[in-house]
Amino acid sequence: MSTKKEQVDKLITHIIQGIEEVKGNQIDIIDLREIDNTVCDYFIVCSGNSNTQVDAIESSVRKSVSKALQDKPWHVEGLENSQWVLMDYVDVVVHIFQNQTREYYDIESLWGDAKITSIESNY
Repeated sequence: MSTKKEQVDKLITHIIQGIEEVKGNQIDIIDLREIDNTVCDYFIVCSGNSNTQVDAIESSVRKSVSKALQDKPWHVEGLENSQWVLMDYVDVVVHIFQNQTREYYDIESLWGDAKITSIESNY
């Protein structure tokens, strides 16, 4: 039986794979575990260049996690306009932004006390 940390690590790995599969960019992992009163352990934040790419990232993440872990998001919102799509996997919340929306909300700076790890894209 795997521990919660191992399960969360696998979830993060498959979320990142789903994002990278459709060339999502500017991927940041925000570790919230050391911050009091947070709703989850991690935020994963990424960007897409258009509504179509944001939708494709959401779909790819959903498929990647479902195929590998037989898991699905507890809740998804923002698909109506695809400016900012949020996928809630309970311990990990994925934020998929269009570039200008991400710049406007700048959620990384709101969690300045958290450890942020940036994932380098290979494309």
